[in-house]
Amino acid sequence: MKMHARAHIGPGSAELVTARLAGQATAMSPPRVLRVAHTWDGAPIPAGERAHIRVTALPRHLRLDVDAPFFGDPPPPGPPGPTGALWEHEVVELFLLGPGERYTEVELGPHGHHLVLRLEGRRNPVATLLPLDFTARVGGARWRGVAELPVALLPPGPLLVNAYAIHGVGPARRHLAMTPVPGPAPDFHRIDAFTVRLPR
Repeated sequence: MKMHARAHIGPGSAELVTARLAGQATAMSPPRVLRVAHTWDGAPIPAGERAHIRVTALPRHLRLDVDAPFFGDPPPPGPPGPTGALWEHEVVELFLLGPGERYTEVELGPHGHHLVLRLEGRRNPVATLLPLDFTARVGGARWRGVAELPVALLPPGPLLVNAYAIHGVGPARRHLAMTPVPGPAPDFHRIDAFTVRLPR
């Protein structure tokens, strides 16, 4: 499988992200803002710990605008771009579920790393390290990112979504959710708990 990605970090990144924010194509439906405002099991979290993903449906892709707190966790060891096991680092995640337990998982990190998977059945990936156009920058206590997820990577039909964030090291590790997924331990693949519909 040929893979490509574009991630920009460092001088000029802020200008690039700002230019992309200003250069949106006409949206197919009003943007939806997803707010990660709970722990994974439903407890509210402070406003300063919350992450937001603004989802805009465009003709050829979903545009994902991330605004999240930056906690300064150690970054992945490799360069920006497709990165396996990104969930072990500081990350914001979006799950998009279609009929028949077909779903796409998108993970975005503050240093330009990303991971996109397609799954058929719970925890059953059929494609990993998929291409994504993603830029990110850290500014003070927060980071912002812009991703363009091709429509071809989405499951067919109406979509249910959930958004998550993970940060911290060791015992301080925090697993956060938009829609809580309660159970004995954090499990972001509890797709039966997804209730928020995303217009297409």
